[in-house]
Amino acid sequence: MNLFNVYPLFNINPVKAEGSFLWDENSKKYLDFYGGHAVISIGHNHPYYQTKLKEQLEKISFYSNSVQNHLQTELAEKLGEISGYEDYSLFLCNSGAEATENALKLASFHNGKKKVVYFSGSFHGRTSAAVSVTDNPKIVAPVNFSERFIKCEWNNINQLNQIFQDHKNEISAVIIEGIQGVGGIILPSEELIFSLKKLCAENEVILIMDEVQSGYGRTGNFFAHQEFDIQPDLITIAKGMGNGFPIGGILISPKFKASNGLLGTTFGGNHLACAAGIAVLDVIKNENLIDNAEKIGSYIENKIKGFPNIKEIRRRGLMIGIELDEPCAEIRKKILNEHHVFTGNSSNPNVLRLLPALNITEKEADLFINALESVLQNH
Repeated sequence: MNLFNVYPLFNINPVKAEGSFLWDENSKKYLDFYGGHAVISIGHNHPYYQTKLKEQLEKISFYSNSVQNHLQTELAEKLGEISGYEDYSLFLCNSGAEATENALKLASFHNGKKKVVYFSGSFHGRTSAAVSVTDNPKIVAPVNFSERFIKCEWNNINQLNQIFQDHKNEISAVIIEGIQGVGGIILPSEELIFSLKKLCAENEVILIMDEVQSGYGRTGNFFAHQEFDIQPDLITIAKGMGNGFPIGGILISPKFKASNGLLGTTFGGNHLACAAGIAVLDVIKNENLIDNAEKIGSYIENKIKGFPNIKEIRRRGLMIGIELDEPCAEIRKKILNEHHVFTGNSSNPNVLRLLPALNITEKEADLFINALESVLQNH
């Protein structure tokens, strides 16, 4: 049997990782400045993280949600404390797409309505409803398409108002990323966020904030939307939540009432996943990684802002988009092949996307900075 060939792959096979570095099967060392799509939040194989997982493996790794699991309670309490959402509830699942699916379902259960507003440039996942609110026709199969899902242009307040005027009694939810990641590190305007909050409140519409990529301390706040001092009704999380172990979740406003069987999952919130999630939160808190994200992000921006070919730098913390004046594919390949640094791309072909671990150091950042400078100067 062969693998189903859906991924464009670099000819690199990592076999070892530590901190912000990877080693391939030939012992070649690479700097990881992308974190596997923002998943590696506290660095590869962090010793505290490893210890917590090993300890849990020696006890119990899995049982279903038909029994009590006090690790879920510990995770919820620590997440509430560090995020400032102590009065919200937590539903645990396995991925960002699953969190999106359950958030959209929960919103519709709550208000009995069925239409959803999403935004151009968005990415919320590849499963049924999640891909329907993702702005990429290539990955929306005919079975996923429905007129229930209404696209609004990003930061277009007039269009947003018109959509609400036309469909206000039918809209169940609006879903928006705290910062668009796949879209190219695109920041929402203050006007968009406050307009959304007002329109949703006035029309009994649920505001879902997708913080799967922009959350968990990456932007210098625990969640990107906290820059605007608002509280969405539902917040989806995943990626950096488990530092590589599959885990996702939804933070749920007190306005929602739980009932037996309303939501469910086989693997979500299992013992190993919770151990990983608890370890991540402990490290973020104990090592002040939210502050470090802003400190090192600012350091990188200041160092590269005068480099040639850079049109714009969009950044919050360590969520960084470098828009070049040309497609970045060849530059990205040179950074990888000549300087052994992993970076990311986006749906905008000109944008280089950076999502390093939150505990990256200035010394490690300099390796990327020097690589980018060398490639751009010799391009």
